[in-house]
Amino acid sequence: MAVDPVEKKPLYHFKPGKRILSVGSFGCNFSCDFCQNYSIAQSRAKSEYLPPEQLAACSMAPSGNIGIAFTYNEPSIWFEYVYDTVRKLKESYPDKKAVLVTNGYIGPEALDMLLPFIDAMNIDLKSIHEDYYKKVCGGDVGAVQKTIEAAYRKCHVEITTLLVNGLNDSMEETEAIASWLAALDKNIPLHLSRYFPAYRMTRPATEESVMVEAKKRAEKHLNYVYLGNMWDTDSSTYCPECGKLLIERQGSSVGVLTDQPVCPDCGAPVPIIL
Repeated sequence: MAVDPVEKKPLYHFKPGKRILSVGSFGCNFSCDFCQNYSIAQSRAKSEYLPPEQLAACSMAPSGNIGIAFTYNEPSIWFEYVYDTVRKLKESYPDKKAVLVTNGYIGPEALDMLLPFIDAMNIDLKSIHEDYYKKVCGGDVGAVQKTIEAAYRKCHVEITTLLVNGLNDSMEETEAIASWLAALDKNIPLHLSRYFPAYRMTRPATEESVMVEAKKRAEKHLNYVYLGNMWDTDSSTYCPECGKLLIERQGSSVGVLTDQPVCPDCGAPVPIIL
């Protein structure tokens, strides 16, 4: 449990500059060879149990906190607890927000139960190819795509793709992912995250030049593409119509330069929940 900037989820277009109470347990329903969070996601440890109503109440304690994010490990593997907590949160503290950071591998019935209580999701789309999921992660890309489609209709959605050196970092695959998302909505933010060796995978880190080129390719289809696990790169948000700086991000500092979800210069709508 920690109070994090919402940008760490990562969510760049949902309550920018705010903080959110972030909680997790242990374990995952995937076993990705490259897991960047394996000490939590691929292990078991003694945990402290908080009743759902107590966790919901905890959202009121941190100053300026906007709600609860279920993150650090996969929320769907403790679905019943997450469901009970977000219901309590909305019943008792309706102004607080509920966020899921997930790999998207959840049954449609469980997802349908959760979505009425969820305000935002960051969903991993690890690849556009089924063989990648089966060989590297386990699971089914089609199921993840269905989750993205269902969530997009109900709440704010951002997507993260970890680009792994030599496996899914081709420009063709990046464009295929971006094109598929653009068919839903070209304003869906895509976070391209740089792979580093971790867990069972030892191949070298993805080249920075590959990440930069991937961003350019994705921007042919999507209005908002960001690089993660990169330093000295611009992660600010600009109006896609006129280029006006809207949200300035420098390290952990976030400056929101508009008070409406429209560009103050050209008036173009900007899909940001302030």
